Amino acid sequence: MINKTELKEFNFESLSYNTLPGVSDYNCVAHDLELHCKNPFYTEVGTIKDNVHIKDIGVEENRFFKYHIIKPISVSATNKVVFLFHGFNEKSWEKYLPWAKLICEGTGSSVILFPIAFHMQRAPKYWSSKREMYKLSELRKLRYPNIVNSTLSNVAISMRLHSMPQRFIWSGLQTYYDVIQLIEDCKKGNHDYISKDFEFDIFAYSIGGFLAQILKLTNYNNYFSNTKVCLFCSGATFNRISPVSKFILDSETNVALYSFFVEHFDKILLKDNLLNHYIKNGHLEGEIFYSMLDYKKKRVFREALLQKYENQIYAITLKKDNVIPSYEIINTLKGAYHNIGIKVEEIDFDREYTHENPFPLSFMENDEVVNDFDLVFKRVCKFFNE
Repeated sequence: MINKTELKEFNFESLSYNTLPGVSDYNCVAHDLELHCKNPFYTEVGTIKDNVHIKDIGVEENRFFKYHIIKPISVSATNKVVFLFHGFNEKSWEKYLPWAKLICEGTGSSVILFPIAFHMQRAPKYWSSKREMYKLSELRKLRYPNIVNSTLSNVAISMRLHSMPQRFIWSGLQTYYDVIQLIEDCKKGNHDYISKDFEFDIFAYSIGGFLAQILKLTNYNNYFSNTKVCLFCSGATFNRISPVSKFILDSETNVALYSFFVEHFDKILLKDNLLNHYIKNGHLEGEIFYSMLDYKKKRVFREALLQKYENQIYAITLKKDNVIPSYEIINTLKGAYHNIGIKVEEIDFDREYTHENPFPLSFMENDEVVNDFDLVFKRVCKFFNE
């Protein structure tokens, strides 16, 4: 549909950064409520250096950042947008640019490459320093001799989440509010390129699908009523994924997250006043977040919402995906009794691939990889165009 595209950059200031860990007193704007956090910040576990375990609320890169839009070169103001949400522990948009370009070309939509909090350009550059992260990984291996898959690629995020697992929720909710903020800015006519009457869909990969589902199922202010959501290698609840990988998380952090969010979360909520408010008291986004953590908890609630939007959600899974397996995505999206009509298609490539790298950039001149790439994104575009 579109032959030529261009990449544009836009500034963004997150107004929801003030929900992040680092202070004792918080204000819930939605309920005009003052909240006190008994343990605003602690460093007992998983931390080696303060320049990794720093107060989240003060990270300027996460509050002020740029996001990118791949747009048709001939369009001055777009009224069709696809949000693209990336995977966990990503530091570069390089692998996503061909994805976004093909979606733009195949649908005529502009594609917003929007970073999750503390990922991509929203993370301090220090966390991407190979030399420094290698040193931290070696120190972490000394501290935890039985650790599996501690690497320079995942040590920063692993240390941070090991020390404070609730960061997973706070960064997720911040990103949720950031997306809403951007949508509302556009609807007010404040964007130089996006028309205020724009329509939008979502393409989400890996953990980005977690964010996409919360946005869709919450349907804040009915903004997402007509939004189609395409999930790629994504869709399972948090306790049904296996994120131990040299590119994602190490084993010690995985154990800590599972213990926090699956085994003890309800008891933790009784002690954490701030977390309890956003998860249990009048924040639908928090309630849906909670329902996506554990397959068994609030299953009926979650499945009723998925069924409500079953014709607007489509998932593509990969047979050899060991991080978010096909059968777990199917069990979540189609429900315990497989009575939800969400279309889930499993694809297998006749070559080696991984969840983290389904289309190796170094092999994009390889006809086989190019054909697999085209196969997936033709289906993505067909879904958005229907």
